Amino acid sequence: MSRKQKKQGRKKQGGEKKMYPVPNRNYKSSLFTMLFSDKKELLGLYNAVSGKQYKDPGALRVNTLENAIYMAIKNDLSFVIDSQLSLYEHQSTYSPNLPLRMLLYLADLYADLTQNENLYGRKKVKLPPPRFIIFYNGEEAQPDRRILKLSDLYEVEEEEHKLELEAVMLNIKAGHNPELMKACRTLADYARYTARIRRHAAEMPIEEAVERTITECIREWILEEFLRKYRAEAKRMSIYEYDQAKHIRQEREEARKEEKKNIAVNLARMGMTAEQIAKAVEEESAVVEKWLTERS
Repeated sequence: MSRKQKKQGRKKQGGEKKMYPVPNRNYKSSLFTMLFSDKKELLGLYNAVSGKQYKDPGALRVNTLENAIYMAIKNDLSFVIDSQLSLYEHQSTYSPNLPLRMLLYLADLYADLTQNENLYGRKKVKLPPPRFIIFYNGEEAQPDRRILKLSDLYEVEEEEHKLELEAVMLNIKAGHNPELMKACRTLADYARYTARIRRHAAEMPIEEAVERTITECIREWILEEFLRKYRAEAKRMSIYEYDQAKHIRQEREEARKEEKKNIAVNLARMGMTAEQIAKAVEEESAVVEKWLTERS
């Protein structure tokens, strides 16, 4: 963040200010990143995830990749505390490639951390060991906790992996991981906020759904301070993230539909009837017949 992008805050009880970064309008940010870019909030999230009880936000050295664009491209939050490097990313769509993306983020961060070190010297270059956490709040059903491994992406099986990376994916949709939500009020509020947007978006245009959600959340003290201060930015980011997630879902649905079509055509060439194919691909017979007509 440049010097001109001064941090702003709202006075709390006792004169303490809560600091949030002014969003950079030159790129698509995310609400999750903005919320937890405040060191106090980030420390609270870290304590909730790790079970630690750190009190001093100054113990955090935040080193999020600068000028990071939308979270589908670069990581959301990373920081060093207690000599460990934590990489936190928020996802509204599940992807099995998340461990690979985390590896690429880590390479960038290690390069930044060691830019003044002599990597060709005889002296060991000390590195903070990494921890990878993914906060998932997509619509696809996922367990409360899931381990994603880089080795799951390898083309061949190995008895011993020479390079492994494990990322913990935590489901933060409303109703999941209650202990984690209890330990971090801001994370729980974020889950309530996104869940309400989805509920309203099922009944009205996304712009209206977000505006209504923000108004309701402020009235009900859900992210109230943040939403009052950054209402316009929160609305813009929420609409963008919802549309982005919807676009990804639609692309996946189209890909699955195309795959079913290809299977149906191949099965028809093998002599199967439309009714048999429909059962095989779990689709209506009329739909399969239409596919076969289109491909004939």
